Amino acid sequence: MDNHFHEEESYRDRVSTVTESGKRKWIYALAPKGKFYNWRSILSALYIVVFVAIPFIKVNGLPLVMFNIVEGKFILFSKIFWPHDFFIFAVAMICFIIIIVLFTIIYGRLFCGWVCPQTVFMEFIFRKIEWWIEGSPSAQRKLNEGPWDTNKIIKKLSKHILFLIISFFIANIFLSYIIGVDQLYRIIKEPISDHLSLLFGLFFFSLLFYGVFAYVREIVCTTICPYGRLQGVMFDKNTMQIAYDYKRGEPRGRVKKGEERTHGDCVDCMKCVHVCPTGIDIRNGLQMECVGCTACIDACNEVMHKLNFQPNLIRYASEDEIKNDIPFKITNRMKAYTAVLIGLMIFLATLVMSRRSVDAFITRVKGQTYQELENGSKISNIFNAKIINKTHQEINAELRLEDGMQGEIKLVGVDHILLHKDHINEFSFFVTLPKGSVASRKNSIKIGLYNGDEKIQTIKTTFLGPFN
Repeated sequence: MDNHFHEEESYRDRVSTVTESGKRKWIYALAPKGKFYNWRSILSALYIVVFVAIPFIKVNGLPLVMFNIVEGKFILFSKIFWPHDFFIFAVAMICFIIIIVLFTIIYGRLFCGWVCPQTVFMEFIFRKIEWWIEGSPSAQRKLNEGPWDTNKIIKKLSKHILFLIISFFIANIFLSYIIGVDQLYRIIKEPISDHLSLLFGLFFFSLLFYGVFAYVREIVCTTICPYGRLQGVMFDKNTMQIAYDYKRGEPRGRVKKGEERTHGDCVDCMKCVHVCPTGIDIRNGLQMECVGCTACIDACNEVMHKLNFQPNLIRYASEDEIKNDIPFKITNRMKAYTAVLIGLMIFLATLVMSRRSVDAFITRVKGQTYQELENGSKISNIFNAKIINKTHQEINAELRLEDGMQGEIKLVGVDHILLHKDHINEFSFFVTLPKGSVASRKNSIKIGLYNGDEKIQTIKTTFLGPFN
């Protein structure tokens, strides 16, 4: 135990990717294999397929998802959102932050290890290419330290060309999330000179992705990612995390044939360190660099199986479970947090699904009071209407007075209301009421927006009359 804590203290004077002299320590990760890695491979393959497929999926002629930041146009589940829907994004952001905090408190870095794009692309695309071309970690180290001969040039050039091609492909997929695949196809067919700024941006992000996956790598997780940096203050003793059972594993010692074992179950094979993509030793306790990828669990279980030792020396466990031998269980607090998470997700989904596809805003023209018509028997006010058609089709609309109010609505400059698709449509119109129905200086009226016989929305506004 004393040895364990001594090693932990000596470790924490620097992060795993920095040497004692302050230089970058390159990580040569061993390819893991095991139950968790197989599940992560399946999930990552599904994730990549979904990531590539989403921009091509359309519902009612609209992309399933699109984030057109330039035009301020966002599409989620084929529903169009404009900047005036900001309150939904504000509520979604608040809920998202709460979800992150609650999820992390319960499940630790489960997101980082299983579905984070950085982890998925790095470990299941770029790292695999590296293993395929340059070989095992020892072969990679030998290649990097060796002279620039023909073999090294061919392997390095092949790897980095593939990295650049895949990075360019990822950048194009990300671009299709912003402008849509139809627009991307059109740009590809048109002369490059017509889209130089877009092409520059595409090359910039391609090089950015290439730099991240070819050189920056685990530094994204250990230093750049704010989520990874903040998780240390979110964990508590009941947080589920990847942990080493030091009570069972210590003191460490190699297996010797014919000798009765007096050490713990850890045989100090270092395989858990060799497979770690951030280069940590999980046996030194919970560390900021751990992304929860489960590679060390699979590596340790493989050794335990070969030695006929009990598995799961490294496993998903809370601090209380390791320290106090309390089996991990779903506590009432975790159930409550999970219920809150589900509730927030349902709330967000309800906000998105219940949002109107057409929004109308009607205001009386500023600086205008009222007009008397037909020898004062009728009172008229002029209004401006701003009607936002968030659908992908044109709508013939009509304005009608509600609650049985007698009067008429007359459009200015047009015969009828045509709401253009994906557009903010503006109109002016007069509302004329019999003088007898105008009871006071300010009168509340309701105007209905209709598409045929279908009411789209009812808008309340103020109608001015003479002083009584």
